[in-house]
Amino acid sequence: MFGELYKLPPSWGEAIQLWVEWLVAGGASTETIRLRRGIVRSVARQLGTLRPDDVTTEQLIALCARQKWSNDHRRGLRAALIAFYDWSLSNGAATTNPARGLPSVPESKPKPRPAPDRIWRELLDAADPRELLMARLAGEAGLRRGEVAKTHCEDLIEDLMGWSLIVKGKGDKQRTVPITDALAEAIREYLIEYLIDGYLFPGQIDGHISPGHVGVLISRLMPDGWSMHKLRHRYASRGYAGTKDIRAVQEALGHASVATTQRYTAVSSREIRAVSESAA
Repeated sequence: MFGELYKLPPSWGEAIQLWVEWLVAGGASTETIRLRRGIVRSVARQLGTLRPDDVTTEQLIALCARQKWSNDHRRGLRAALIAFYDWSLSNGAATTNPARGLPSVPESKPKPRPAPDRIWRELLDAADPRELLMARLAGEAGLRRGEVAKTHCEDLIEDLMGWSLIVKGKGDKQRTVPITDALAEAIREYLIEYLIDGYLFPGQIDGHISPGHVGVLISRLMPDGWSMHKLRHRYASRGYAGTKDIRAVQEALGHASVATTQRYTAVSSREIRAVSESAA
């Protein structure tokens, strides 16, 4: 399930493998396990110690200080290492948790940057049929690249209100996202045209394409500085502009908190100007 690109000392390899089995037994999602395992393996390789218990807080701080990582990456690394060493303490693989000494990292608060109409149109014009559907799932249904990768033919459902998609989100959490008749028809035509009876985008990751490859396919069709994730920002911003219902947008995006959703929704200059005019 989780391939190895490089060998680690036996003590590291055994501890990480047992930890992964523990995470699987606890129901952690495949994506979460892959990410956390990769972080711990990378740190072990860079530090070069023989055992997890040989690592010190000072070594971890020095490693983090040398890197030009984003705050989000630093937060993820700290969380993964703390989790690994908490498990190691309980199972005899370590006698201390050096990651507990890492400084807490403030959450980054980037401004929303939705893909504008010009970039959206150019993307759709340049895409092949597979890329086109991937882009539309992100831009018209708000799916993350990992959710696009895992979309299955059985996820398209119809009820009295219309068409919807069952979306498999982070942590294997599912949500139902209403979609337009036009997008539903595009999915149905794609299934027929390419004889799809499983995942919309087959691949080598548990039967579907990898999220990373989905992101690469779409981002390379966009200008420098733009990525597939900005299509999700576009969906959120347009959805909020049309409804003014931040809670509905939150549910559609699958966010745990409204605060996260607010980071996705751009406010137009017209709306900001209206505030000043109302206050005058």
